[in-house]
Amino acid sequence: MTSELARHQDYSAFLRSDTGGHRLDLLVRGARCAACISKIERGVGGLGDVISARMNLTTGKLTVAFRGEAADVSRVLAIVEGLGYRVTPFDPAKAAQAHDAEGRRLAMALGVAAFGAGNAMMFSVPIWAGLFGQELGPAMRTMMQWMSAAVGTPCAVYAGMPFFTSAWRSLRVGRANMDVPISIGVLLTLAISFVETVLGGADTYFDAAVSLLFLLLIGRWLDHRLRARARSAASDILALQASFASVIGADGQEHRRPLSDVRPGDLLLVRPGDRIPVDAWIHEGQSSLDNALLTGETAPVLVRPGDLCRAGAVNLNGTLRLLATASAEDSAIADIARLVEVGAQSRSRYVQLADKAAAIYVPVVHTAAAMTFAGALIVGLDAREALLRAVAVLIITCPCALGLAVPAVQVSASARLFRRGVLVKSGAALERLAEIDHVILDKTGVLTEGRPRLLDPIAADVALAAPLARASAHPLARALAREAGPTILADKVVETAGQGVEGVIGGRRARLGRAAFVGVSRVSASETELWFAIEGRPEIRFVFADQLRSDAVETVRALAKRGVSVEILSGDAPDPVRRMAEAVGVGAYRAGLTPLEKAQIVAQRTAEGRRVLMVGDGLNDTAALANAHAAMAPGSALDASQSAADLVFSGERLGAVVEAIDTARTARRRAMENFTFAAAYNLIAAPAAMLGLVNPFVAALAMSGSSLAVTLNALRMGALRGRR
Repeated sequence: MTSELARHQDYSAFLRSDTGGHRLDLLVRGARCAACISKIERGVGGLGDVISARMNLTTGKLTVAFRGEAADVSRVLAIVEGLGYRVTPFDPAKAAQAHDAEGRRLAMALGVAAFGAGNAMMFSVPIWAGLFGQELGPAMRTMMQWMSAAVGTPCAVYAGMPFFTSAWRSLRVGRANMDVPISIGVLLTLAISFVETVLGGADTYFDAAVSLLFLLLIGRWLDHRLRARARSAASDILALQASFASVIGADGQEHRRPLSDVRPGDLLLVRPGDRIPVDAWIHEGQSSLDNALLTGETAPVLVRPGDLCRAGAVNLNGTLRLLATASAEDSAIADIARLVEVGAQSRSRYVQLADKAAAIYVPVVHTAAAMTFAGALIVGLDAREALLRAVAVLIITCPCALGLAVPAVQVSASARLFRRGVLVKSGAALERLAEIDHVILDKTGVLTEGRPRLLDPIAADVALAAPLARASAHPLARALAREAGPTILADKVVETAGQGVEGVIGGRRARLGRAAFVGVSRVSASETELWFAIEGRPEIRFVFADQLRSDAVETVRALAKRGVSVEILSGDAPDPVRRMAEAVGVGAYRAGLTPLEKAQIVAQRTAEGRRVLMVGDGLNDTAALANAHAAMAPGSALDASQSAADLVFSGERLGAVVEAIDTARTARRRAMENFTFAAAYNLIAAPAAMLGLVNPFVAALAMSGSSLAVTLNALRMGALRGRR
């Protein structure tokens, strides 16, 4: 008891102050499905001092919010452990290690199952196939059966541990998941095979038991890999933060500190080219900030003392002194990362059709097997025959076809989309994508190509301004330099923060930047223009625009034909967004949005009953991507956005969105066909096994045949052409 209390006190050290109370992050191991999440959240959330309990299936993190100063950690631990799960303080590094260790265990189990299936068959196939040219004698048959047992049994026991442990945890809390009939079927198959071998029977099923586990482990390992990809989204976002910050101490000296040591009120020094480390006010200095990471827009923003800077923005050209207003974990990027985690958690609640069917399947199969055994005894059969029939029921109704009904279609549909330049990162996303009735598009990088291009370039003017353009980090200056190609660099270059750059070209003074900086007056300034002036020449105006994707209009029309409404959300200024919406024929649009506002609008549409597909490419879209019903990102998007998305499309065509929706809807129909077949198969096969018309070996063949039929139906996805 003393050590237990001490352990709970150690957990209390991980409590963190939060608004109106405390917060505790725990790592829960062993949770695998939506039912696990529901049990944990209901159990912990029912405590009197708990405000909320949120479980993230992908990362294994349980976040518990307590009200007031008191926080009884011991009760939380007792409930989680009482449900059959292991719990430790949440450490991202240890969580990743635990996930990787589970992956290694699954890979090892899969390898052992493959070895066992192949080698057990080496001894069992000759028994029933007559491969030696004549029927084996009793002594030789028994020897071959024992050899098959020697190989198959240890392999089946080792490879079956993921299912056995899951079934045991489920039974301990009074529930039965799909791993329960699998475990019972495998163990009974091994047991009856040993009985048959000892009694000199003709039929044993050691190879069938381990082969079944091999097929099921393939699906379990693929599911593990998909979770690993989803887990990387939040970590990719946090990797965009600066690792260190330059803090000016009370002595006036500069000190480099880890980002985790920065506190509100610290005075920070940020040089040109550095990222803003935390949310902060500008204390001294003036510069232009590249907020593309946060807003997705390429136009730099001029900032002066008193302006607020967000973590993740890049300081382009001026030295700034900032007054920190938040710690790293409370800054803009960390907020977005938390939203991504919440989005991943809500997605993990999506219950696949197979899980719903399993809620009925498990008790029905157990009841049928028990009734078969009892009925056989009642009609006068011996215990051996009764057990054979019961085992045949468990094997022939093993949920392989049910388990493959969706994954087989997902694999086939994913392969089809891959050939068309669309990478599907989450199989379950295809199910959600098939339900989409509303698409939200980002402007920059989605509807457009995502980078400014010079309009109507005049070669002589471009060549004249290029030496100065090469000396600037401004996105428009870089676009001008790209248009010019290789050229010389201007001399005596000086850049004025937020205004422009000046230097000497061929002995003449020249300036490139804003209209006022160049000396042009009485013009309406624009964020998408640059002015150039050089001694002896009139001023030159360069206008830039982000080009619309070539098939954007066609894509919007195609979505409308499929009954899907379209909306544009952008962090850009209202006028460019309005012009873009009019160009593609979209009436619903919002401009000037922050990342959190985008995510809120997605949540609002969801609350209205819409099934939202979010298509975005910037960090400002990441939270919205994570919280949408389904999400897509172009291949040119940030790593964080691609991680948060379910699908990534390559190339310049926006029509990939339509192609993905069409394929997902067809995949849903194929999945429903597979479910129908699996149900019909069980309605026919189960009575046959109960009546003794099939033995366990024939049951294993029938089960494998049903799995093959489901897989072949799924492969029809690859033969589709055109719209379905």
